[in-house]
Order: sequence, then C-alpha cells, then structure tokens
Amino acid sequence: MNKNTVNISIMGREFCIACPADKKEEIELAAAYLNEKIQEVKTEGKVVDSDRVTIIAALKITHELLTLREGSGFDMDEFKRRIVALKKKVDEVIANKEN
Repeated sequence: MNKNTVNISIMGREFCIACPADKKEEIELAAAYLNEKIQEVKTEGKVVDSDRVTIIAALKITHELLTLREGSGFDMDEFKRRIVALKKKVDEVIANKEN
C-alpha cells in the first residue's frame, strides 16, 4: 500500500492528510461534503463558535450515515455522485471568491 498525501481545505484551513493513492479522491470528496455541512450549520445561524459548528456538522453527517444503514441499504454510487456534486459546488464558490 503506497502512502501519499492529499491537501484539503476545511473551514478555510489547509490540511495535509496521509492516505493511500487510491483513496485520494475519496478524501477530497469527504472534505468537500464536510465543508458543505459546515456551511449549512453556519447558514442556520444558531451556532457561532467554530468548534460547535464542526461538531454539529459531524453529528449531521453521522446521523445521515446511521439512517442510511438502517434503511434498505447503502447506495455507495449515489453517495459518491452526491459528494462529486457537492465538491463541484464548493470548487465553483471558491473560484468565484478568487475572481
């Protein structure tokens, strides 16, 4: 298993994460999904503290996962499609802010 690194950005902070080469895209998609959930929590405006925002976003993601596990099954392809769509949205927002 060849270890590589991937650079991700969460809440505007850069992180260098060690991961197998074949998992790089999945890590990037997970980071994009987490950022989307963090933005949802921020938009609600009920939580201001960044630590609490992150915890609430993590709880929402965990709840989604547990709900999917209890349902008729976990559709990994649909999950990947949703993450790709979210990553594209995040990339578009970042590109618009840079311009």
